[in-house]
Amino acid sequence: MKYSRLSKEQFEELHKEFINFLATQSITADEWTNLKANRPELAEQELDMFSDLIWEGVLNQVQYIEHISPQQLHLFHLTEAQMHVIALKITDTSIDITTQDGFEWLRQNLMNDDVEFFNADKDYSDDSQLDKFKLIQQGGSITKGELYTYFENLIG
Repeated sequence: MKYSRLSKEQFEELHKEFINFLATQSITADEWTNLKANRPELAEQELDMFSDLIWEGVLNQVQYIEHISPQQLHLFHLTEAQMHVIALKITDTSIDITTQDGFEWLRQNLMNDDVEFFNADKDYSDDSQLDKFKLIQQGGSITKGELYTYFENLIG
């Protein structure tokens, strides 16, 4: 498996898609029940293949990922050629931008000496999809890019 298996909740949400996936593998509902009971390792492989297929579709569409920790904000714009990142670091450790109060402090104090901005471009490895997946696995969230655009206009 290239990525990670979907959660039980994700499989439940994608129930119809999974049935269609099994149909493309020529696996009927009865055969799937039999497979789970008698050949669980093959059933596991089917779950893994479906998970990778879903992840590929998601990663092909993702354009923005953000990762917010108490004193840092990393905003990624994922183009075909490379990743553009805008990062903010809060040097005052009493500020926690993962809270509403801390984020409000950031909004009102962007030019404060305790806020450091970084801007960089990074090339993908040989597998851009896996690079995107790793950002998500490390706590990044797929977004529409509003924060990235806001800060890009601010520092651009």
